[in-house]
Amino acid sequence: MSRIRSGGVLPRLLGYCLFLCLAGHVGAYSGISEAEAEAGVYSDAVVIDTASPIAVTDEDFICATLDWWPPEKCDYGTCSWGLASMLNLNLSSPILLNAVKAFSPLKLRLGGSLQDKVIYETLDPKQQPCTPFAFNASEMFSFTQGCLPLARWDELNEFFQKAGAIIIFGLNALNGRVNQSDGSFGGPWDNTNAASLIRYTVDKGYTIYGWELGNELSGSGVGTRVDADQYAADVVNLKWIVDDIYQGFPVKPLVLAPGGFFDAIWFAELVDKTKPNSLDVLTHHIYNLGAGVDKHLVEKILDPTYLDGEASTFKDLQLLLRTSGRNVTGCVGEAGGAYNSGHHLVTDAFVFSFWFLDQLGMSATYDTKTYCRQSLVGGNYGLLNTTTFRPNPDYYSALLWHRLMGTRVLATKLIGEKPSLIRAYAHCAKESEGITLLLINLSGNTTAELSIISITTAYSLGRKHHPGAASLSVEDAREEYHLTAMDGDLHSQTMLLNGDALEVDADGNIPALDPIKVDGSQPIVLAPFSIVFARIPSFQPPACR
Repeated sequence: MSRIRSGGVLPRLLGYCLFLCLAGHVGAYSGISEAEAEAGVYSDAVVIDTASPIAVTDEDFICATLDWWPPEKCDYGTCSWGLASMLNLNLSSPILLNAVKAFSPLKLRLGGSLQDKVIYETLDPKQQPCTPFAFNASEMFSFTQGCLPLARWDELNEFFQKAGAIIIFGLNALNGRVNQSDGSFGGPWDNTNAASLIRYTVDKGYTIYGWELGNELSGSGVGTRVDADQYAADVVNLKWIVDDIYQGFPVKPLVLAPGGFFDAIWFAELVDKTKPNSLDVLTHHIYNLGAGVDKHLVEKILDPTYLDGEASTFKDLQLLLRTSGRNVTGCVGEAGGAYNSGHHLVTDAFVFSFWFLDQLGMSATYDTKTYCRQSLVGGNYGLLNTTTFRPNPDYYSALLWHRLMGTRVLATKLIGEKPSLIRAYAHCAKESEGITLLLINLSGNTTAELSIISITTAYSLGRKHHPGAASLSVEDAREEYHLTAMDGDLHSQTMLLNGDALEVDADGNIPALDPIKVDGSQPIVLAPFSIVFARIPSFQPPACR
């Protein structure tokens, strides 16, 4: 195991200052060969531009999903959903309640593939019977139409209120449309059933953060699709319904769409054809690792070049929103990494935190406001175990991000002799002074030791000696959270925090996530295959004031 110390970085750093300041964004993360990784070639400083934030997220950036899949949902011969559907989830579980409450609040997006085949029970006695989903291989997604009973909607909202969750509800955008010969659905959305649910929700006093129209119907769609011009008209109608039913409310729910995979032309047409102020949030989905059955998932997760590929989606969406002239923000509405329910002991194991936290960091730099992980419970990518509700490693990664990473995003860059397998992201600290740095070591062979350098562009540009470049305080302690896998096994479902296993207690309480205090004069040490959150409370840069 090689170890590179961080001596002498400041003189070398100054040559990079102008480049970093002009770039203004997180740099590309180049990969290195396996031979270089074996030799322990690593960057030796993290440079943070602290003059001003490059992006701002929502306060409740972290989000998770709840889905509709029945127990009969199977992929590649494995049925991994169990009783995780919104229709049968055990809402009395103390672990489930505590897991959601720990975020105070956790944003939840309710939706998924079957949401466009759901009808909502109404108070109209003439409505057709409220029957559950039934397996039928000849149907789209292999299930018949299902129904949400109002009694179950009441139970869900009681749980959400008790847990302090913030709710985004995905509406049935295929209702009333006609199946076309090309496989798409045409005609306008029949919004009467959705309007009935919205009206019932308001009458019961349930709080909804946003109503989202449809699931994966954008572009070429998944299962089927809807043309962007028709979708835009339906979004306008949803906005009218929300404004009408919430008339007199000081704050109204947001309108979100389309909840599908990013297609630049289709998304641009949707934004262009919706009336001003009709669409609040443009939502897209991410499954960039491929199918859950893929035998190379771990290789992709640990390949920085592969991880960098998703940056183009965030960048293109950001450009679309900036040039649209509309007051619309971007959100990841569903992201499970590997589609078709993920892969057991990969997407529910320690190794997946490398992908998950990198996604959070990368998306935030491109002004993504919310990132919804598929799923809270269910499949092989749940933050919680489907049967026991005990947290998987990514739950703790999400919770640490939520507690430590504030809304203001800072530009970061790694400086050293060679490109590296380290990923670096920095934010102003959450609800406290200072900054928080997230470091991810994708190498299993090298321990890295990193100094932290601050550049304040307002001072460093235009001055001969760039006095705005300086090391952070060496006098005060910083707080560090080191995450590793049990026994060094990347497929472990037990995460260690500073060497101690994270486990709920006998009463289902989420464990305390306590840092270690480290001398600020020492570099940050990243063990092989580890993740570190480092909070530096003594440093208050201009961007965070």
